Amino acid sequence: MNATAAERPIDQWFAHYSGDHQNATNQRIHVVAVPLILWSVIGLLWCIPVVGDYFRPGLWAALAMFLAWMFYYRASRAIGFGMLAIFVAMAWLTRWLHDAYGTPGLFKLALGVFVVAWIAQFIGHSKLYEGKKPSFFTDLKYLLIGPAWVLAKLYRKLGVRW
Repeated sequence: MNATAAERPIDQWFAHYSGDHQNATNQRIHVVAVPLILWSVIGLLWCIPVVGDYFRPGLWAALAMFLAWMFYYRASRAIGFGMLAIFVAMAWLTRWLHDAYGTPGLFKLALGVFVVAWIAQFIGHSKLYEGKKPSFFTDLKYLLIGPAWVLAKLYRKLGVRW
């Protein structure tokens, strides 16, 4: 898609991402798998040990969520606030799982979810459905665009402008 001067970078990123996700089945897979991948990365980062007594488990996940949130907020305030709510909910869930099952249990769960969700993603992009390689093969930034794209789909259904 040719971008006009009035388009924001996020509009261009969504247009490119949408171009790689035309198949309805692949889109449905992404609506489920992308949030699962996002949570699993948060869970895996939560398991990285922290040094010293001043820091708690989850420090690396919190830092990654903050940096990602800054990216989303700069791209679109509405997307930024929505992703902040998602990050808070995922952090709460991850802390609860960590408290309940410990670091080894959280690690195994997050790793399992990560693997299964990525398998689903690649099935969606296979010749069986989409037939195109994932967007992040073009530019790694699309690993951040995926969650925002799913949120933007929800915003459109709810009539929220982003």
